[in-house]
Amino acid sequence: MTSSSPGVSTVLERDRQAQRYPQARVIVLNDDFNTFEHVVESLCRIIPGMNTEKAWSLAHRIDGEGAAEVWCGPLEQAELYHQQLGAEGLTMAPIERC
Repeated sequence: MTSSSPGVSTVLERDRQAQRYPQARVIVLNDDFNTFEHVVESLCRIIPGMNTEKAWSLAHRIDGEGAAEVWCGPLEQAELYHQQLGAEGLTMAPIERC
């Protein structure tokens, strides 16, 4: 009869450091071909929670300052809104991490 010692197993513990999901900014640039009305309609249709008053304010900022951040949040959503606004003909800055 042979005697065996109980097996020794090593358990590696995963470092559970919470990683924050990347955030990004969606920025619309001024151009010479989109009307204020088109910018406002596009923002209201695509950006969740956007209302007409805020969209008009952003349209004036885009016109006066050359650009405005229209949304900031999770990267995946930012990519979607960026693509949708671009498809509407708005001039978009590259997505920026925030």
